[in-house]
Amino acid sequence: MTGSTAPDRPTTDRPTTDRPRTDLPTTDLPITGGAPRGLDRDKLFAARLHAVRVRPYLATALFALHAVESRRVPTMAVDRHWRCYVSPAFVDRTPVEELAGVWVHEVSHLLRDHHGRSDRYAREHGLTGPAERLRMNIAADCEINDDVFGDGLATPEGVVQPRLLALSPGELMEDYLRQFRLGPRTEDIAWLDCGSGADGLERDWDLGPDGAHGLSEQERDAVRFRVAQGIVGQPGDTPKGWRRWAEEAFQPTQPWRDLLGAALRSAISGSGSGDDYSYGRPSRRSAGVPGAVLPSLRRRPPRVCVVVDTSGSVSDTELGSALREVAEISRAVGGRRDLVSVLSCDASAQSVHTLCRTEGIELVGGGGTDLREGFAGALRARPRPDVVVVLTDGQTPWPSQRPPCRTVVGLFARQRGNGSLDEQNPDYVPDTPPEWARVVQIG
Repeated sequence: MTGSTAPDRPTTDRPTTDRPRTDLPTTDLPITGGAPRGLDRDKLFAARLHAVRVRPYLATALFALHAVESRRVPTMAVDRHWRCYVSPAFVDRTPVEELAGVWVHEVSHLLRDHHGRSDRYAREHGLTGPAERLRMNIAADCEINDDVFGDGLATPEGVVQPRLLALSPGELMEDYLRQFRLGPRTEDIAWLDCGSGADGLERDWDLGPDGAHGLSEQERDAVRFRVAQGIVGQPGDTPKGWRRWAEEAFQPTQPWRDLLGAALRSAISGSGSGDDYSYGRPSRRSAGVPGAVLPSLRRRPPRVCVVVDTSGSVSDTELGSALREVAEISRAVGGRRDLVSVLSCDASAQSVHTLCRTEGIELVGGGGTDLREGFAGALRARPRPDVVVVLTDGQTPWPSQRPPCRTVVGLFARQRGNGSLDEQNPDYVPDTPPEWARVVQIG
C-alpha cells in the first residue's frame, strides 16, 4: 500500500522472525456494529476505471489484476500472481480518487518486478526475515511514489516518499536499500504491507500459484511487454521513472553484479585489497587493547574501466545501450561512481574519465576500430582497474596476450554473415573475442 491510510490500530512492534506477519486485523466491522459488510466492488472498480482514464498506458495491467476480498490485509496488497487482495473496510472509508492511486501503486509493484528484485537482493546480501522484507517494501514504495501521484491522482496523506527518509527522489529500490535502515523515521509505517508482490515474502493469506485467477509467468510477461510497448510508442507526458522502466523492459541490461562477481571476490581477497582502513566497523582486535578503538580493513568493490567502441560501425542505438550498461555497472559496484571509469575508443583511445553520471559521458570517435588501443589505455590508468569491460560490435583486432586483470566483453547483437558487418570488404569476418574474456550478448 502507499501509506495513505494506516489501519485503525497502534503499531509499535516490528517483525523479527521469518514467519509472515499475523498481527493484522482479521475482521472489518461496520461503524454501527453487526455483521461485516462485503466488498463494495462498484466503488472499487469505479476507482480502477478512474485510474485507467488518468493513466491510460497502464490500462492493460490494471485490468489484468483480479480483485480478491480479504479481511487479512490492512488496505490493499498484491501477490506475484497478479491478484489484488482488498480490505472491504478500507474501500468503504477511502475516496474514489485515492483508491485510484492505490490501484496504480499496487500494479506498479508488479510491473516493476519488485518481488523478484527483492528476492535477488535478499540472496545477494544474506537478508532474512519480515523486518528486512518490510524495509524492501518501503524502498519499493519510494521508487514508485516519487512520481505516481498528481495529474488526476490524489496524493494520500502520509504517503511513503523518499523525503520521508531524507532521501533523493528518482532512484531505484536497490539504491534506497543501501541508504536507510529501520528506525525512528519508519516507526509510523511499520504496519505497511503491500503483499508478497512487493517484497517477495509469501503471506499465509496468499492463494499461491495454484489458486484461482492467477496469471502464468508467460501471461505476466505479456502484460509487461504491452505496457512497455505503449509507453515507448507514445511516451507523451509519461513520468521519467516509467520511461526508464519501459526502455529497460525492451532492452534489459546485463546482470553485471553476477558478471563482476569473480572480479569482486578476487579484488577482496587479493594482495593489497584491504589496505583502506575504516572505523565504520571496528577491528575485532580492539578487545585486546582496552581503551582503544582500532579500525578494520575495508573491503572495497572492484575498480572497473569500461571501454566503449565508438567506431563508425557502432550505431547510435548501440551507444545508447552502452550508456545503460554503464549505469548498471555503477549500481553493481554499490553505486560507487568513483570506482567506474569510461574510455572511448575507435582506432585510437581517448582519455579515461571517472564516471559522474551517464548523461555526462562524452563518447568520441567515428573512425576505424582497434580495441588493442583501448585495452592499453585502460591498463595505463592509475589506479589500475581490477576488471575491464569492453562494449563493442566485435569488428576489431584483439590483444595477443591476456591482460593482467579480468575481462568481460559485451557484444552488441548483430545478424552475422549478412554483409553488414563489412564496411569495405564483403568477405570480412571479424575475429572472435579471445578465450580469456567472458563474453555476453548486449541487446
